Amino acid sequence: MTSHTSDATTHVGNGHRPDGLPDRIRHYVDGAFVDSVGGETFDVLDPVSNETYVQAAAGQQADIDAAVAAARRAFTDGPWPKMLPRERSRVLHKIADLVESRDARLAELESFDSGLPITQALGQARRAAENFRFFADLIVAQADDTYKVPGRQINYVNRKPIGVAGLITPWNTPFMLESWKLAPAIATGNTVVLKPAEFTPLSASLWAGIFEEAGLPQGVFNLVNGLGEEAGDALVKHPDVPLISFTGESSTGQLIFGNAAPHLKGLSMELGGKSPAVVFADADLDAAVDATIFGVFSLNGERCTAGSRILVERAVYDEFVERYAAQAKRVRVGYPHDEATEVGALVHPEHFEKVMSYVELGKSEGRLVAGGGRPEGFETGNFVAPTVFADVKPDARIFQEEIFGPVVAITPFDTEEEALELANGVKYGLAAYVWTNDLKRAHNFSQAVEAGMVWLNSNNVRDLRTPFGGVKASGLGHEGGYRSIDFYTDQQAVHITLGKVHNPTFGKH
Repeated sequence: MTSHTSDATTHVGNGHRPDGLPDRIRHYVDGAFVDSVGGETFDVLDPVSNETYVQAAAGQQADIDAAVAAARRAFTDGPWPKMLPRERSRVLHKIADLVESRDARLAELESFDSGLPITQALGQARRAAENFRFFADLIVAQADDTYKVPGRQINYVNRKPIGVAGLITPWNTPFMLESWKLAPAIATGNTVVLKPAEFTPLSASLWAGIFEEAGLPQGVFNLVNGLGEEAGDALVKHPDVPLISFTGESSTGQLIFGNAAPHLKGLSMELGGKSPAVVFADADLDAAVDATIFGVFSLNGERCTAGSRILVERAVYDEFVERYAAQAKRVRVGYPHDEATEVGALVHPEHFEKVMSYVELGKSEGRLVAGGGRPEGFETGNFVAPTVFADVKPDARIFQEEIFGPVVAITPFDTEEEALELANGVKYGLAAYVWTNDLKRAHNFSQAVEAGMVWLNSNNVRDLRTPFGGVKASGLGHEGGYRSIDFYTDQQAVHITLGKVHNPTFGKH
């Protein structure tokens, strides 16, 4: 029992079932909870028992059509796009207040549904509130460009909301990542259709009540649950949805890219990662070990920016591996609702099987120095012991492919050039982490590494003003700060002549 759960919470085995779970999960369209038009449903599992705990409505083309129609009406006929930024900002601040006030409940549901440790789920709930607060402030402070040609012309930029934004979100930290898209999309005056990940639909169902209470007009927010190949596919292909923001696997991103192409939709895609953490011999090893342990084992390893390849200079390689393995063995695996848990249960048995297949593969591709299977005492559920492979060659699959679990590959290097070649030698380019006390090297290496984001002597600490996105197979476009404003608005250039009109004259003679 934790302080974030009520006394009436029940425990199933060593699992945990929160109070007041819905009897079913439904869509939310035009201000009302609805079942699928055709009655379709799918099972939702809890990751500790892998038993079905609820049925969710499975959206099809007809359900997406209804949600898009509602969002389109709210955009063309409703007040939201025409409201002053300050008026929209007030609603967003109210949303942030409500999310903050319900953080314990959000964390409880998120932890139960996704397998995330309760303390980390609580942090994600608070970050979700901050995302709304940030964009509430940004739209009021926002200034657009004006260009003057004295005595002749003024040119200014007029930003306009685009229409219905289709938001497709993943199952890792689902509520927070939904907020990351919802906040800027709504703040800029668009209406939305959200398609949350099918593995984790529980916390998404809370948005409807939060938005209603905050005073968001009917139809601005719509939610359709379902499978990617059904509901997600219908949303991407819908002709009245000009924008798609997607976070998920690179292979799914390629499909979305192809399906959106005939409509020339705006696309923002944050895809997979296999991010390097590069540790030079002059680094603060205590800080580097702590940060790289956290960087791959927090959020159960299910994070796109995980530093899942650690490249270590040979002079400190043996010491680093020894210390890293010893600390990885001390990482506390436990039930998600337990506040002492550092690594909980992976989200779903399908994903568990995938991660375990990489663990088995790694035993032939590297030297196993920690973990390597189920942790003791967890015979059922999706539990994986934090797993560390050393001496991993750069052509190994566990070096090249995204595992998305608590599994890390450690590889030595001799020179800065070799470190850069190893860091860049995968198809992904989302994040990179560099550990060194050499100022010149820090900046030169960071600028040469193929990654959308680099952290120097730091774990992944986000500043919401900065762009978030990757290169190569890790994505297309950037969100965060003004880049989100750019994505969710059309920029219209308006030109006004002030002096004599300078027209070439055709056809005068």
